[in-house]
Formats: sequence, structure tokens, C-alpha cells
Amino acid sequence: MPKFLIEVPHGETKEACERAVAVFLATGSHFVANADWGCADNVHKAWITAELDSKQDAVNLLPPAFRKDATVVLLENYSPAEAEEIIKKHHSSL
Repeated sequence: MPKFLIEVPHGETKEACERAVAVFLATGSHFVANADWGCADNVHKAWITAELDSKQDAVNLLPPAFRKDATVVLLENYSPAEAEEIIKKHHSSL
């Protein structure tokens, strides 16, 4: 199943952070309620990784108020042999 990294920004104020955390915790979604937060390091975003069927499913996982600003990235993992092949293809296309 595809794995996605979901990045969700929110405002930089104390109130915006508190609201974002409260909304995420109230979703009932295990993925969303267990997001990782960067606020303590002044990076006002939450990150979620989830195995879902599609990018749209990843967006739909989020509370509606945060969907339009979210970034969803399909993640891939390569074996050493696969990585070597990708590098060869990349260099041959230059």
C-alpha cells in the first residue's frame, strides 16, 4: 500500500498552535491524533505518515479546515540495487 507524508502548516501564534493541536486530537483518527509537531522549534507544522490508497485519501484524512494548505508526498523506499539503478537512469538522461 502506498505510504504518504502529510505536512500541515498552521499559524504561528500560541492560539493557532493550541487550536491545531486540539482539532487534531478531536478527530478520532489515530493517524491525525498522533501527528508530530514542530512548534517547539518554531516550525509551525504537523507531520503525519500514513499508508493509504491514494493522495486524495491522505487529504481526506485531515480535518477540513487544514486540507487546502496541506502538502501530501508519496514516499518510496529503495533497496541498494534499486537505488543504483535509479542513479544510472538519472545520469543517462542528463
